[in-house]
Amino acid sequence: MRFTSCLAGSILSLALLAGAARATTSECPAKTTATDEIVAILKDAPNCERAMKLLEACEYSASGDAQFGAVVEKKCEADFLDHLKAPRKLTYQRELRVCDRKYRNEEGTMYVSFTAFCRAEVAQRYSRQALTAGH
Repeated sequence: MRFTSCLAGSILSLALLAGAARATTSECPAKTTATDEIVAILKDAPNCERAMKLLEACEYSASGDAQFGAVVEKKCEADFLDHLKAPRKLTYQRELRVCDRKYRNEEGTMYVSFTAFCRAEVAQRYSRQALTAGH
């Protein structure tokens, strides 16, 4: 049991380091890995698609991505949420709950990241559909 816990901790540490390193690559416009800076960059994105690309470039692969994903989710929802009729809105909310349940029994902060990305991807898909439909 101790070995498994140690191994899981090592894997998690590597994931955190990889995420932090990714946040300072040339793809991510953030000058540091500071959460506030990345949140500001995501909020300033001109649209949902760009926000999603920035999320992918600046991700931590850890629980910090929950905050980043929420910003992208809101950015994308601006394209469609007010235009959804009740049945479609319920479907959207159901899809978000599927993301929330998908990794709920898993341990490790990377699963928080996976959930954030799942939710952002659902919102991105709805945004694309709304823009294609002319909303």
